[in-house]
Amino acid sequence: MVFHARTQAGITAGMALAVALASSAAVAQESTNRVAADTAWSVFVEGSPKECWAVSAPRETVNTRGGNPVQVRRGDILLFATYRPDSDTPEISFTGGYPFAPDSTVGLTVGGTEYQLFVDGEWAWSGTPEEDARILESLRAGAEAVVTARSSRGTDTKDTFSLFGFTAATEEAQNQCAE
Repeated sequence: MVFHARTQAGITAGMALAVALASSAAVAQESTNRVAADTAWSVFVEGSPKECWAVSAPRETVNTRGGNPVQVRRGDILLFATYRPDSDTPEISFTGGYPFAPDSTVGLTVGGTEYQLFVDGEWAWSGTPEEDARILESLRAGAEAVVTARSSRGTDTKDTFSLFGFTAATEEAQNQCAE
């Protein structure tokens, strides 16, 4: 399994802050590192060296076990596009709010095209920057993204994200990191 060189260090303090802020709208409105939030997508800037990301929570979540709907406790569920000053292509990542099943992958479907994300604990990433570029193109052209995964406890999850505002948010994040 191949991860971006930056993946293992990809969960920065800034991203952790975004996770906390995205899950609390009232707090997020007061954040000094949140630079845009006009749609389902918010843009954050943090750190030195600077990282900039567009992030969104799902508009719908379905959890099943054995094909039957179940209530489960999940942490933050977020889809990210993270830019760094040295790259024009963001790293696409997802956190499902639970540890993923070992040796599994996460499915990301946009407009009928499915991508596989590799898992590490509670996070999933594409395998290469080239795959990130393909995913970015699909996300910018799509209306919604559906992320499917399996938890280490055997729960199947399906999270649906609105892509309304995704292009503007990723352009803003890229511009923020270019400054």
